[in-house]
Amino acid sequence: MTSEPDRYYLLRLIPPRPTFPQDMTEAERKVMQAHVAYWTERVKEGRMIVFGPVADPAGPWGVGVLCVKDDAEAHELKDQDPVVVSTLGFRYEVLPMPRAITR
Repeated sequence: MTSEPDRYYLLRLIPPRPTFPQDMTEAERKVMQAHVAYWTERVKEGRMIVFGPVADPAGPWGVGVLCVKDDAEAHELKDQDPVVVSTLGFRYEVLPMPRAITR
C-alpha cells in the first residue's frame, strides 16, 4: 500500500491594513511574535517549507509554503495560527499548488 503524495499550498497572509507593519500596535506585535513561533515549529516538523514577509510595492503581506497531506490539514494549520485566533483582522488565502518541484 502506498501513501498519499504530499500536497503543497501557498499561504498568503493579508495584514489588517496596508500600513502594517509600520504602525502595528503592541497587541499586534505580541500576536506576530506568537505567529512566528507557531510557524517556526511547523518548519521543524517539515510541514512548513518556507515562510516570511513579502516586500510587495503594493503593500506588505506574508507568504508560506506548506507540504501536507490534504486541504483539511492545510486549513487546520492556518486556523490555528495565532494571528487568525486573535481576530485582529488578519486573513489568509490558501492556494493549492497542483504541481510543485522541490530540491
